[in-house]
Amino acid sequence: MNFRRFLVNYRIPVAIFLIALGFWAGFAVTWWIAWIPFLVAVIMIVAYFMVGPMTLIQGYIEDGDMEGAQKLLDKVKYPNLLYKPIRSSYYMLKANFSTMGDDLDQAEADLRKGLASGMPEKEYEGTAYLQLGSIAYKKGNMKEAMESLRKAVKIGLPDKDNEATAYLQLSAIYMQRRDFKSAKIYFNKAKACKPKNQQVVEQLAEMSKYMARIPG
Repeated sequence: MNFRRFLVNYRIPVAIFLIALGFWAGFAVTWWIAWIPFLVAVIMIVAYFMVGPMTLIQGYIEDGDMEGAQKLLDKVKYPNLLYKPIRSSYYMLKANFSTMGDDLDQAEADLRKGLASGMPEKEYEGTAYLQLGSIAYKKGNMKEAMESLRKAVKIGLPDKDNEATAYLQLSAIYMQRRDFKSAKIYFNKAKACKPKNQQVVEQLAEMSKYMARIPG
């Protein structure tokens, strides 16, 4: 793992070394051998621009090292050159970190860039719209929040916890609009998801108190 991290973090210096090694082998031994380090160097340079350090980030996140993951993200200097599916993952991760830092404008911008890059799976696209809906909700833009949350549900979400979150936010929006019938419909949909996440379960329990006060 340490060797892999070394290769990912130092692709360009290693590529330069391999090019130099290729020239040495070509002049000192034979050019029939020199093409090997040249080829590896080209692969490493292409990987530097098209993949970046993204293959390592998941490991940092699983270990709970968010600072390390953030530092790796910051090493990507040319995100537009990343391979499209990797580029969308890059922007999704950036959006998550921006949300954690309460920089909602940057998170929204990154999510839209990720969507523009094309999500590898529909569930990721749904999650992006869920996050956009949550951001719009926090900003008080209920119309945009509703549109994004509806898109998220329509496209599909990765699990019942996310689905319940989308329905709960839609229910809350309709509550604010005093459309109690629609609020109840979305609340019941959230309840039917039977979420397991503790935070979502608590939100569901809190919302049920308000629902109990609604007549009809």
